[in-house]
Amino acid sequence: MEDIYLIAGLKNRDTKVFDFVFTYYYSGLCVFANRYLNDSDEAEDVVQDIFVKLWSNAGSLGINSSLKGFLATTVRNKCLNIIKHRKIEEKYRAIECATTPEPIDEFPLYTQSELEEVLNGALEKLPPRCRQIFEKSRFEGMNNQSIADELCLSKRTVELQISNALKILREELKPLMPFCMVLWLLK
Repeated sequence: MEDIYLIAGLKNRDTKVFDFVFTYYYSGLCVFANRYLNDSDEAEDVVQDIFVKLWSNAGSLGINSSLKGFLATTVRNKCLNIIKHRKIEEKYRAIECATTPEPIDEFPLYTQSELEEVLNGALEKLPPRCRQIFEKSRFEGMNNQSIADELCLSKRTVELQISNALKILREELKPLMPFCMVLWLLK
């Protein structure tokens, strides 16, 4: 069939002509697109997209050369755009990888026993009464009133001692705070 009749049929949205053009050119265009993209699925997507646009814009087709030349040029241009887009994505991925810091370098890794050792060292820096009250509160799970009753202190004194202990421990454990929080949650 001559291109003049095919182009006229496409412009008139003749489904038989479209089916013929699709059947006749589809596989060859897929092979052609695959030479550019090296991805048969993506090549098929490109060709299918070209045929969808061919049908959608059939009334305004401006084919001046052969239909085969028009389709091949359209596929080639679409493939070149995809390749250009891939290069831009690779460039931005490379920039992102170069500017993204490695999280492992930011924080040293500690074992649980190392963290417990640091925590025990910080606890030893507390005054004896303050440490005793803090350990009863945090490690034995006693509430402030129970601690006050057991040690013959006021509840307010217990609260102040716990507050003082937390201030001292925050300062001592500041560099390890995220790890100590995890350790505390695991106990």
